Order: sequence, then structure tokens, then C-alpha cells
Amino acid sequence: MITRHLIAWVAAVALAAPASAQKSLELASPDGKVKTNITVGQTLTYDLQVDGRQVIAPSALTMKTSTGVEWGVSPKLKGQKRSSLNETVPSPLTRQSEMKNECNVLLLTFAGNYQVEFRAYNEGVAYRYIYTGKKPFEVVSEGVEYRLPADNTCIVPYVRDFDENNPTRQFQNSFENTYTIDAISKLDGRRYSFLPLIVDAGSGLKLCITETHLENYPGLYLQADGQRFRGVNAPYPRDVKQGGHNNLQMQVQSVENFIAKVGGARSFPWRITMVARRDIDLAQNNLSYLLAAPNRLSDYSWVKPGKVAWDWWNDWNISGVPFKSGVNNETYKYYIDFASQKGIEYVILDEGWAVNGKADLFQVIPEIDLKGLVDYARQKNVGIILWAGYWAFDRDMERVCKHFSEMGVKGFKVDFMDRDDQIITDFYYRAAAMGAKYHLMMDFHGAFKPAGLNRTYPNVVNFEGVNGLEQLKWSPATLDQPQYDCQIPFIRQAAGPMDYTQGAMLNAAKGHYQPCNSEPMSMGTRCHQLGLYMILESPLSMLCDSPTHYMELGGPCTDFIAQVPTVWDETIVLAGEIGKYIVTARRRGTTWYVGGITNWDARDVEVPTSFLGTGSYRIEAFTDGANAHRKGDDYLFRQGNVKCDGKPVRVHMAPGGGFAAKITK
Repeated sequence: MITRHLIAWVAAVALAAPASAQKSLELASPDGKVKTNITVGQTLTYDLQVDGRQVIAPSALTMKTSTGVEWGVSPKLKGQKRSSLNETVPSPLTRQSEMKNECNVLLLTFAGNYQVEFRAYNEGVAYRYIYTGKKPFEVVSEGVEYRLPADNTCIVPYVRDFDENNPTRQFQNSFENTYTIDAISKLDGRRYSFLPLIVDAGSGLKLCITETHLENYPGLYLQADGQRFRGVNAPYPRDVKQGGHNNLQMQVQSVENFIAKVGGARSFPWRITMVARRDIDLAQNNLSYLLAAPNRLSDYSWVKPGKVAWDWWNDWNISGVPFKSGVNNETYKYYIDFASQKGIEYVILDEGWAVNGKADLFQVIPEIDLKGLVDYARQKNVGIILWAGYWAFDRDMERVCKHFSEMGVKGFKVDFMDRDDQIITDFYYRAAAMGAKYHLMMDFHGAFKPAGLNRTYPNVVNFEGVNGLEQLKWSPATLDQPQYDCQIPFIRQAAGPMDYTQGAMLNAAKGHYQPCNSEPMSMGTRCHQLGLYMILESPLSMLCDSPTHYMELGGPCTDFIAQVPTVWDETIVLAGEIGKYIVTARRRGTTWYVGGITNWDARDVEVPTSFLGTGSYRIEAFTDGANAHRKGDDYLFRQGNVKCDGKPVRVHMAPGGGFAAKITK
């Protein structure tokens, strides 16, 4: 009998031992309303609580290394350090001139030369791994998961091209797609979603999951698995082969059995969960920027954001000229003259100025005298930006940057990376640094979402990673672009600026759109296009349409968008709901610009004016015309002096509509 009792007691102690060995640590935001409980047990886990409610269930964070040690598994806590940040961070060339960085910090040190740092903000929670050792190793895999306490509705952008017979093909993608909305249990578990994505936590609370400081490490995808998302990363390429679009890409042929090489002490990307009790809080969340590596440029005064007259979207389709338009000197001089006349800072030479298929930026087609165009533009106070395919730029990066900088080129639009494995994420930082060395701005297309690079290198002035207006050159009418336009400010833009390329002058009311390569049109109204210049953050912002259209059809719209700033001193998102509508106010100096857009639902919105203060103002306003629901380019333009008493102003937006206003004290 004693023996049986003794055995039972020993068994009970053994079962209880892991639980008693667990250590729980709590980290709360400065206002105490956002909390994470970190458990150091058999596995390192954390959760997320908002206003006393658990919205992310305990989720593991691990990292399997080639040394045989798996961080976060049976972790041995050696020490912990708590601290707080309360500072103002300069944020030039963004949505506001400075940002408040206030959070509580918990740094955990573990045996095995690694740490995990957690930060709790009023606006969300983030964590990252830090390696403190010196010996190189490989990261075999990183265990990232987000367990949901309920079958929450999610808004996810799947990788667009999916082959069920080759799921890893998803790692070669352009990070462009519309959003799928469904309960997590109903999402396709075979398909990867790129970031950012949204979890609707109920009761009006939204979570936005993304990452930042993605330096020399593969990007994160999430895959639905029951009631959780689990992370997936592209493996490290073993063999790559030149190919793809016009031979400008390097396509992965085989991969290693690890995702990243680590050469020594380093930090890893931040995993961010943004918290928003109102949808508009997502549209003004700054965590991606605040958690990025600080500015590495001692002088960036030469970085001049602005607007760009763009050639590719409108297919070089100008008229009323005595020459055949296309990729030639005469056409580009026409674009330069237009930009100079309207005060537009740049003209871009998109794909075609270098010989196709060669991936060699020094082979300029005979129809282009590049130096002559750069000199002509300089005389007109216009800068030239050059498009470049990824491999053509990377294969001889310093020679390319030095040569074209000395010629007077102001920057590059680098395209068709279409990957985010470690080799490619390293390329972004190398390209940014090399561009900075030669005073060149960088605009990345065929690119993943922004992940802090624009803070570290302010010469990186834009990113694509968006299902932007270019899609309307070929997409069927089943595409709901107005709804998408009302989603991206809350989701994709939470990660940073985007080169959506707005500004269409051919505007299709509902039921009137059709794809057309040479004379493309937008879905929705003219005022929807104008509103996008305030809604979207684009330090280098395109005027996508033809100069002919701007001069013949644009009227005051052209003058308005030509003088809208592209970087701001202050931004306030005044109203909005994901996928329905948004109204944003941005200030440059003493002048405010206010824009709004809606989905295919007509709506009347109450636009707050209290941010202006009382007094007299000069206003220029564009609103949808009475017939904009059937003729997309119908608008009203009004200007004059008004008195502001702080009361909201009602504005009507037609289906797919919008509005735009400039307000000066």
C-alpha cells in the first residue's frame, strides 16, 4: 500500500514539475490596455490581450538552427531586463515630420547566445530574436504562429499564382493581389498569404500582422491551419538562372535545406501585431517605421521627393504631334515639356529605353539619346528617372549607379525582383546603400511590402507591392478596384508607402469599364482619382496618364494634382471603414489637403473640420458631379473663401466616387 502511494506521489510530482518550472511574464503598453503574457515553459509562447480580452491565444515563437539547438524550445532563461521608450523620432519624407515612439520593453536573455525582445505599444505588440554569439550558422526554419481564440474573419492577400502540384512556386511572386475575406477555418491552407493581413477580432477591434527591419533575412508568409496562422519563409536559393520577363530576373532552380545564413551577431525582423479599435487607427499606425533600423545616411538633403510624369501606363499614347509617339527622343521631350509647364519634378523612362532581352543598361536603343534627354530635362528644371530590371541593375550595380549619376539621372525604378528570399532582401539594402553613395533615389517595383527600409535609407522613396492601377490595363470587369482602393489604406499602407500610380483621366462609372492597353481607364470617378493623391502615401507619386489627356481633359484637375505635395508635416485620418470609404487630411506647412474615396456604394460623409480651427479659409474643392454615377469624369470644381466654425461638412460621393480639396488659411 505504501509503495502504491509512493509511486502515485512521485508520478504526481513528475507531472507537476513542468508546470511549476514555467515562468510567466507580463508586459503592458504605456496605457495598460494592450498586454502580452510571455510563458517560458517547454516552449516559449506569448499571447495578446486588448482591453482585458485575449485576441491572440498563446502562440509559440521558435527558431531551428543548424547547430542542433532550437531557440524557444526548452528555453533556459538567464536574465530579463525591463525598460521604456518615450521619444520623438524624426520621420522626414513620410506622412508626418516626426513620430512618437512610446512603449515598454522586455528583453529576455537565454542560454545558447540568444535573446528575445518584446515591445508593447498602445498601438500593438512586436517581438524579435537577437543572436549574441559570434559563430556562423544557418537558420533551418523559424516557427511563427498566430493562434486565434475564435474562428475570426480575416482579410488576406493570397499569392496570386498558385500551382497545387508545385506549392513552393508561390515564393516567386510579385506581391500583388486583391483580398480574400473569410473565417480563418475556411481559408485555403495550401496557399500562402503575404503581409500585411487583417484579423477581425470582433467588437470593432482589428489586428494587422506584418513585419519590419527585414534585412538580409527572408520575408514572412502566413498559411492558415485550422484556427491559426503559421509562418512560412522562402528557402535559401542554391541555384538561380537568368530568365523571366525579358531575361531580367534571376529564377530559383534549386534550394538549400535552410532559409538563412547567419554570419555573426545580429537581430532578426520584428514580428508586429498592430491593434486598432477603430479602422482609421490602422491607417495611421506607425510601428513599421518606428521599429525599423534608424537612418544610416548622414546627409539626405539631396533626396527630393515629388511627382513623376509616367509613360508606360498610357502606352506613350500622345496625339496632335508631328511625329510617331513611342520610346524615342521626340516623345520624351514632349513629356519633359509637359512636366516643365506644370511644375512636375520628374519624368520617368520606363521599360524600353535599353535594348530588350539583354539585361544590360549600357545598351541604349538607337532611338534614344539618353544624355541629350537628361541635359534637355535639366534645362527645363525636370529630373530624369530610369526604369531598370533587377538583374540588369544588380549584375554591375556600382558601375551603373556611378555612370548614370554622373550623367545627371536622379534615380532608378528597379523592377521584377519578384522574390523575398535572403538573397533578394539583402539586395534591397545593397541597392539602397549604393544609390545613396551616388545620390540616387530608389523606387522598388516587383517588390514585397515596405518593411522599414525607407527609414534606414531615406533615398528609398517608394515601393510597389500593391494591386495598383496598372492592373486596369488588362483586368476583367469582375475586378472590384474601388473596393480594393478602400482596403489598402488600412492594410497594405500600414506597412509603408506605395507606388499605386494614380491619376487616370479616362474614368469609368460602374458598368462602363473595359480593359485597354493603349487608352486605359480607371474604375470609378475622376474625383476618386483626385482623392487618391491624399489617401495614398507616395513620396514619389506618378501621374499615370498621357500628357495629351491631362492637357485636353484634365482642366483644373491637372493643375491640382501637379501641385499636391508628396510628403507631409501632419496626417489625420478623419473617417473610414475597411473596404467602404476613407477620408484623410494632410498638412504641408500651413496648407491642408483633404481627400476621400468610396467603394461602389454612393454615400454622404460628414467630414470633420475641427482640425482646421475657426476662421476664414481659401478653398479649392473637387466633388462628384450630379451625373458622375453614369459618366465617371463628371465633377464640380468650386473655389472661394469660406468661414470655418468647426462643424462637420457633408460631402456626397457617387458610386466609386471621391472628393479632393485644398484649404489655405
